[in-house]
Amino acid sequence: MSQPSLLVLYGSQTGTAQDTAQRIGRQAQRRRLQVQVLPLDHYNVASLISESLVVFVSSTAGQGDPPDNMKNFWKFVFRKSLPVGSLRNLDCAVLGLGDSSYPKFNFVAKKLQKRLLQLGANALLPVGLADDQHDLGADAVIDPWLDAFWEKVFSLYPSMAAVIPLREDEPLPPTYTFHFLDDVSEKTEDRLRIPTEQSVPSQSRPFPARLVSNCRVTDSSHFQDVRHIEFDISGSDIQFSAGDVVMMYPCNAPEDVQQFCELLRLDPGATFSLRATGSTAVPPRLPQPCSVRHLVEKHLDVAAVPRRSFFELLSTFATNEVEKEKLLEFSSAAGQDELHSYCNRPRRSALEVLVDFPHTTAELKVDFLLDLFPEIQPRSFSIASSLLAHPQRLQILVAVVRYKTKMYKPRRGLCSNWFASLDPQAQGAVYVPLWVKKGSLKFPKEKDPPVIMVGPGTGLAPFRSAVQERIAEGKHDNVLFFGCRSESKDFFYRSEWEEKMEAGHLTLFTAFSRDQEEKVYVQQRVRENAELLWDLIANRSACFYIAGNAKDMPTSVCDALKEVFQQEGGLSSEEAEQMLLTMESSGRFQSETWS
Repeated sequence: MSQPSLLVLYGSQTGTAQDTAQRIGRQAQRRRLQVQVLPLDHYNVASLISESLVVFVSSTAGQGDPPDNMKNFWKFVFRKSLPVGSLRNLDCAVLGLGDSSYPKFNFVAKKLQKRLLQLGANALLPVGLADDQHDLGADAVIDPWLDAFWEKVFSLYPSMAAVIPLREDEPLPPTYTFHFLDDVSEKTEDRLRIPTEQSVPSQSRPFPARLVSNCRVTDSSHFQDVRHIEFDISGSDIQFSAGDVVMMYPCNAPEDVQQFCELLRLDPGATFSLRATGSTAVPPRLPQPCSVRHLVEKHLDVAAVPRRSFFELLSTFATNEVEKEKLLEFSSAAGQDELHSYCNRPRRSALEVLVDFPHTTAELKVDFLLDLFPEIQPRSFSIASSLLAHPQRLQILVAVVRYKTKMYKPRRGLCSNWFASLDPQAQGAVYVPLWVKKGSLKFPKEKDPPVIMVGPGTGLAPFRSAVQERIAEGKHDNVLFFGCRSESKDFFYRSEWEEKMEAGHLTLFTAFSRDQEEKVYVQQRVRENAELLWDLIANRSACFYIAGNAKDMPTSVCDALKEVFQQEGGLSSEEAEQMLLTMESSGRFQSETWS
């Protein structure tokens, strides 16, 4: 058989699957294969019948949903009308990236592999199930899976054995080249783009919403800064329902932008145009021409913890022996524990890595910036308000992420700290480009079923939206379990809940974990109200929702709910488990959790 060409298709929500797909692409280039790497929705899926070798890399979003950039592919590939055997000429492999702390671990990759086999494709390997929870992260699965994949490809295409691959320390050509311009003002691309024609705001056409207010809602003595943030969406044509989420791109901090430009000896005001060296399109979010400041502030994710691919590429520029040796160690499968200790555990940023490797940083060429640094990914927030209660407004509840590691500087969440820096009182009009998409929580349209919601901390946000919306629609059977540390310090929207309780539109149960010697959590309140919950669920077909941190809370609440079924309904533990599964499959039990 002749030499194959490889197609790598990915579905990525946060950029991890994209990074892995690009890594496979680089491995193929080193083996001198013709390769194309694309998001699944940028590929004409009807052409799949004429492909011979494809790797699919996919993460799982939400509660077992496909990532946004493969949703159209997903709909197409599951069409019942597709003939069985239509992909019989396709050799493929599916690699899933997931997190086993979520109930639908790698659901998309498993389902995709099954569907490809139904359509007649030949799977070269069992589906790869990478797990973020592994001590060494996803690479603990990805590395051996990739070794097995290349072994299989070499056995299928014996002619590849004669090819001498590129050495690992030889840099591959850059994906783009920078062409600096002399006479273009930096201000050309930084003007606010107000959409001219009417179209629903989307990722490619976000709406510049004016920031109306940005208020701290935790007591000043409380360790955590949580913000209630409100946007004016007048004239946007944005519509949303309870459970929907708002998306936006954060910006890097000005001091990080300045430090980055100094380290790489770049003039922030310099303007360039970007040209692709192959068939890859120029990133759509980058204006042409573009300033260095705009590129670093709004596009390059310099504050993120870098992935292994960053060290692999960085090592190809290193001429200093000490630095090169260390970078090669961090790039190798054997050096992953070292890399985790250096990078992941202390949450060291890519910018801090550049400082630690000064000789290599001095060797970096500007053309490789977009290969080295991933694009800043959009962040999603549950909408915490209803248009029926707050017309033309969109509100969110944001915990500002700051914590200590062994690093000298405290670690800061990029988006939440960017929000914290926005102050319309001091800065004048502040606009944030945003768009809305459907969330995973769906509330009943009918008036009858009661709704039970468990939302500790900022998990409260989608339920505030739901309660406002339901009350405006005359739906008054609303039960809310809310938990926080202290009644006086982080009881969000307290007066609002008290008004709704007084009006008879809400039943509220609270758990303030640190206000007494023995900690109290929402799951205890669920157990204490077993009789009420059983009546609502068993006799009145109530829907049950959980939102919040994925660590322990969702599992503990589910366990408490199953105990309610056993205690009040006389069910065995197996029957209680089955009842919860039946509620889930019918949409009467839903959860939205994040890590």
